[in-house]
Amino acid sequence: MKKVFSFLAIIAIILVSNCSRIEENNDPVIGIWSNASTSSDKESNKQTTSKQEWIFNDAYLGRYHDLQNGSITMKTDFKWTQENGIYTVSYPGLPDKTNDVFVIVDKSPEGILLQDQNGDLIALRE
Repeated sequence: MKKVFSFLAIIAIILVSNCSRIEENNDPVIGIWSNASTSSDKESNKQTTSKQEWIFNDAYLGRYHDLQNGSITMKTDFKWTQENGIYTVSYPGLPDKTNDVFVIVDKSPEGILLQDQNGDLIALRE
């Protein structure tokens, strides 16, 4: 009886290990992208820094951060898709935020850029 259970356990291990292949995703958008800006108030001499950050992972998911003066003011997960070089990012945790549509531009003096479809800069690759 022990031999039968051992044989069945070996068969189960072989079946499980062969059926769990994860497709590799080498999309160029995977990584951290950010857009930082600084503004100053002339009356109070205060300087405000803001930064938006998108972290794309290979499971077609990611995390979005909005930072003001180094403190996170908004953090949410997002889903992304890619079709013909156009990336669509949806924010299911933020029903008021519309989907973002990006295009990667890799030939620029600043580095690799994410732009919207109008050519406006959205973020730089970190």
